[in-house]
Amino acid sequence: MSFFNSMHVAATGLTAQRLRMDIISENIANANTTRTGEGGPFRRRTVIMQSAQPTQFSSELAEAFGRSTPLSGGVRISQIATDPTQGPMVYDPAHPDANSDGYVQMPNVNIVMEMVNMISASRSYEANITAMNVTRGMIARTMEIGRG
Repeated sequence: MSFFNSMHVAATGLTAQRLRMDIISENIANANTTRTGEGGPFRRRTVIMQSAQPTQFSSELAEAFGRSTPLSGGVRISQIATDPTQGPMVYDPAHPDANSDGYVQMPNVNIVMEMVNMISASRSYEANITAMNVTRGMIARTMEIGRG
């Protein structure tokens, strides 16, 4: 794996984890939203990632460095999916969104699960930063060897 490939993979990971943290934050912010523009309670969203295909640029870069295979594509967001599960029904007859029996359909957001996902995304983000910094350090040391 080349230095460029390492930096590219880490950069795509940073971008994906940042979007994942944004979506998790949105879920937490809407944990009590019982009415949305689409109607009904807020639905939890999740980020689905997959391995990205090498780009034309990575193929050309591989050729420039005499490699037969293109650089890895890293990771990409394939979809932001909406969780179809129903949220809990809470008895609150004074709530403006209560049905005729006095129950309110709440969002399907579990704050504890979202916080665990946020910690996971944050740690993955940190790991990608560490990988990028290690690669940058290796590049700097390689340059020093070339000078000496």
